[in-house]
Amino acid sequence: MRSVRSGVGTEPRECDLDEIRRWVTEAAQAASAKGGDDTVVLEVGDLLGITDSFVISSGTNRRQVLTMADEVEVRVRAVGGPSPLRVEGREDAHWVLLDYGDFVVHVFLDETRRFYDLERLWADAPRSYPEALANGVRAAGN
Repeated sequence: MRSVRSGVGTEPRECDLDEIRRWVTEAAQAASAKGGDDTVVLEVGDLLGITDSFVISSGTNRRQVLTMADEVEVRVRAVGGPSPLRVEGREDAHWVLLDYGDFVVHVFLDETRRFYDLERLWADAPRSYPEALANGVRAAGN
């Protein structure tokens, strides 16, 4: 699979699945590194069609949620990944969504995550990449 991505003010570039997986793994590890609870990666591409993966994590307070979102952005860029195409939810920090096009990172406040329960909503999605699991990120439902 190849995805063509373009960012604001940049030329479209072709990304292969291995590169996208590396960015997804880095995003999951970044959230976990800042204390993210129950960080999971769901492969939703076959079910959703508009993105390949969701990274889901949660924090215990708004400051932690913002710190996790910032760390994801920094570390994805550090491994050659793009900046998010869109970021939503920073104002109230209950659910920060980082939309990278090929993958979406959801950083929740604990109670907001329990309310929306994306893991249940996308229960049919295959769970995680092996390299993410090897580095402390669990598959949803495990």
